[in-house]
Amino acid sequence: MSFYDLKTKTLEGKPADMSVYKGKVLLVVNTASQCGSTPQYAGLEKIHEEMKDKGVEVLGFPSNDFGGQEPGTAAEIKKFCALNYKVDFPLFEKVKTHGDGVSPVFAFLNQKHGAPEWNFYKYVVGKDGQVRAKFSNKVKPEAEELRQAIDAALKE
Repeated sequence: MSFYDLKTKTLEGKPADMSVYKGKVLLVVNTASQCGSTPQYAGLEKIHEEMKDKGVEVLGFPSNDFGGQEPGTAAEIKKFCALNYKVDFPLFEKVKTHGDGVSPVFAFLNQKHGAPEWNFYKYVVGKDGQVRAKFSNKVKPEAEELRQAIDAALKE
């Protein structure tokens, strides 16, 4: 099983097959619009812009799991992200990241690296669809260790 075997839905509720990202390095993030870490959207968008042509995709999964910090509807989330951070990377449906009802995406991510403990946890997924690294919300998108993990995954 790999990340690329998973299916989910876009933020607009349309089916989304992760196989479309096969062979790319992914940065998968659980996001929230009302969190102290929400400004990380800007850094995530910067990674998206700088690295999409190198085979890196940023994938955002809104979640209301921590502190109720993503209470909005899909339309509200999309509008917030576009207006405040000009987010152009793909956003998917709001998900549960742990516990009962965990989404298939996070069930897979959590297997070897554990569930996120707050919003804006980042998982680096290699070209083979396996998780290479996990970073907490305290590691910002600009952090050297995150960039090094992405670069290492690109070289595999």
